[in-house]
Amino acid sequence: MTKIEPGLIRRWLDGWTVARSLPGAEPVGPAGDGLRSTCDQSGREVEVFALRADEEPESVARLAASVAAARQITWLTVPTLRPGEVETIVGAAGLELLKRSEWFMTTDLTGHPQHAPAAPYEREVRTEGPVTVVSLHAPSGEVAARGTIAVVGGDAIADRIETDAAHRRRGLGRAMMSALAEAAVSHGARTGLLIASEEGQRLYSSLGWHHKADVLIARGPVVASPRQGESHCVRAHA
Repeated sequence: MTKIEPGLIRRWLDGWTVARSLPGAEPVGPAGDGLRSTCDQSGREVEVFALRADEEPESVARLAASVAAARQITWLTVPTLRPGEVETIVGAAGLELLKRSEWFMTTDLTGHPQHAPAAPYEREVRTEGPVTVVSLHAPSGEVAARGTIAVVGGDAIADRIETDAAHRRRGLGRAMMSALAEAAVSHGARTGLLIASEEGQRLYSSLGWHHKADVLIARGPVVASPRQGESHCVRAHA
């Protein structure tokens, strides 16, 4: 494959906005360059997703220029098989590169490995409409791990998979992904989609998820370095 299909990115974004209860993304730029989502997070008010980075690099340049000129802090997320070229383009536009090592990943959920949480952890599954939230609780009742998955048609988009630092290396990540996959399949999903942080890539790969593209994330307009006593909040993508 020489490019990531725009349709695959659109499908992921449809589910991601549902998982986060965000408005549907809107087209941005000419000729279907990308999609724009209002995130309303501190340091991430708006996010623009490039759709055609590999087939038309100039589309990334157009999106990067619009992000550089934005009035709100805007992230530019670019799935690509040519991360070096994209990094050069966003740098030339004056954007700040936040992440260069995330992965767009997919899997067939019907064959997803199943792993139950080891004792003494207990699993809680809550579904509201198309969104399922799974929590793994320690004996004290505290949430040791949590994740979300949204089902849109035959797709399930996993998001915000987190394990508390005090409970890592106990197989909770595998148990979490198993529970999310099971819930998604029970609601009619077959294909799993996610954007993986660098920390999550080994886990997802071990469970049969496949790398489809790298994902670069840049931000603009460039924020001046905080003065003493000030700080800026940058939130993880997924």
